[in-house]
Order: sequence, then structure tokens, then C-alpha cells
Amino acid sequence: MPFERACAVSDVPTDEALGVTIGEYDVAVAGHDGEYFALQDLCSHAAVSLSEGEVDDCTVECWLHGSRFDLRTGKPTGLPATEPVATFPLEVRGDDIYVDTTTTLNGVTPS
Repeated sequence: MPFERACAVSDVPTDEALGVTIGEYDVAVAGHDGEYFALQDLCSHAAVSLSEGEVDDCTVECWLHGSRFDLRTGKPTGLPATEPVATFPLEVRGDDIYVDTTTTLNGVTPS
């Protein structure tokens, strides 16, 4: 099965993403209103870790230039980023979060 354990649900901060490595990709796991999301932990505008930014209103912010990305779609919601980041399938199993990095939900190829 392609899903791999990423972390425990309790490991995900309330207002930040958690950076984890799954397979060959760095992934940011974030929560919003009881749902969890996984996206590539790399801003599409600059090579900056999204897990170091704040999570607010179902978006994660790139701390360097202020671009925000929708956790559900990976699409940027503001400049300077114009390209989406890859989003990955995620499952909550009991107290653990599992992510599949062999495919993406939004068709964006991880870099």
C-alpha cells in the first residue's frame, strides 16, 4: 500500500504545518477545522519550506515572501507565487496520519 505513516494527529500544531519526509518528498501536514491536508513542503515561488509558515483559514503562508497556498488545492491565493504546489492523498487512521506521495490530488508534479 502506498500510504506511509507521516505523524500522529497530536503532532500537528494548531496554527502551523508539520514538516515530515515521506519517500523522496518533504511534505507539510496541516490541519484546519478538524480536517488534515498534505502538500509538498516547498513554495513554488522560492525554495522555502512551507511548514515554517503560519496556517490560517485553510491556507499556509510562505514565511519568506508572504504567498499563501490553499491546503485543499495547493493553489496560491496571493502573489508573488503563481504556480500551485502538489497536494497528496491523506488518511487519518485512528490517532495517526498517513500520506501517499506516489500520486497527487491536484495533478501537480512534485519537484
